[in-house]
Amino acid sequence: MNKTRDIWIAGFALFSLFFGAGNLILPPTLGVKSGSDWWIVVLGFILTAIIIPIFAIFAHARLQGTLYDFGKKVSPVFSTVFCFLIYIIAAAIPSPRTAAVTHEMAIQPFFDTPPILTSIVYFVLVFIFAVNRSKIISLIGKFLTPIIVAILLVIIAIATGTAPGTVSPSTFKNPFIDGILEGYQTFDAIAGVVVGAVIIISLDYSNHNTFSEKRTLIRKAGYIAGIGLLLIYGGLILSGSLFASTFTEDASRIEILSGLSTQTLGHYGTVFLSVLVALACFTTAVGIVTGTADYIKGICNNSKTAYIITAAIASIVGIIVGSYNVGFIIDVAVPALMFVYPITIMLILLNVVPEKYASKLVFRGVVIVTFIFSIPDFLGFIIPRENLTGIKSFIPLAEHSLGWVLPALVVFVLLNLIPNKTNE
Repeated sequence: MNKTRDIWIAGFALFSLFFGAGNLILPPTLGVKSGSDWWIVVLGFILTAIIIPIFAIFAHARLQGTLYDFGKKVSPVFSTVFCFLIYIIAAAIPSPRTAAVTHEMAIQPFFDTPPILTSIVYFVLVFIFAVNRSKIISLIGKFLTPIIVAILLVIIAIATGTAPGTVSPSTFKNPFIDGILEGYQTFDAIAGVVVGAVIIISLDYSNHNTFSEKRTLIRKAGYIAGIGLLLIYGGLILSGSLFASTFTEDASRIEILSGLSTQTLGHYGTVFLSVLVALACFTTAVGIVTGTADYIKGICNNSKTAYIITAAIASIVGIIVGSYNVGFIIDVAVPALMFVYPITIMLILLNVVPEKYASKLVFRGVVIVTFIFSIPDFLGFIIPRENLTGIKSFIPLAEHSLGWVLPALVVFVLLNLIPNKTNE
């Protein structure tokens, strides 16, 4: 009985880790654009927004370490640079995005104030809570997630029962690929490698002392968290597709989520949801700033000054980036995600496969090839795409911004065919 209880507690903890309020703006828009192909989009979205992040937790269960341990087989220098890059991206994109979501969902509809004011007040409070390490935030988070989930389930239930009419045709050329790439925007794979260790270490393993028992608990908890995310993400994508005809073609992600809420819950229900989402966004921002500051503090001999300075810099960056609209922040994030997400995915997968297939040589070869073949995908969102037509025509899936996938797989297989003595 206790083991079952521990599994469910761990499952809900993992669900809360990945259930970012800022992510709620993504699935309904996918549904509106995908129309009758919503289920294909779901398959792509859950691959990068659920399955890979859950694999990150499985990898943590094996490593029992920190983010640094994910890339140490490549080299200590690589792993250090990777850690810095991940924390910089976390502080510069998903953290400020929570402020932008808060402004557009909870402030702009009711007050005629500029987004920069919301961003300043928001991150001043984030800094105060991060420096004082208040337990209030974690307590609020525990209550917010169940309430928001309950409201979302009501929205999904009402939406599926009161759909206005026929489902529109898809506007996506490749709904599966679009689902995969939109899953990048959840940042959940990054969340898995950054915060996963904290969740695992904080779990009470008093009745699960052996390594195999710990792995079993984490695996089952991961299934629970994954099913929960599938119900929410899949339900919101379906709901968006059912109500697609009620939105204009240029409707923003925030407008679609708010409109879907208004059509199912009414005005007061939408106001209530907006406030809850704003609070949940705030707890996420505090968590990111605190985690980033903790990392810098750790490499600076536990310097409290380093912690405060890092929290201050992360908050200042949050104020600047968070003053822009959500759509702009998502667009700006794409190049960074195209660069770091493929490497993150491969590190997660290499730390999940049996160790006999993941030697240092395999780690180095696969990561180097992934890096090289993801460069055209990265550049495709910075320079005119026609300039890359030549090189992309020679790389399978490159036209879908997934040019790294097959080369990484081929190198993984080839390096595992090398005799064991060389493959150490």
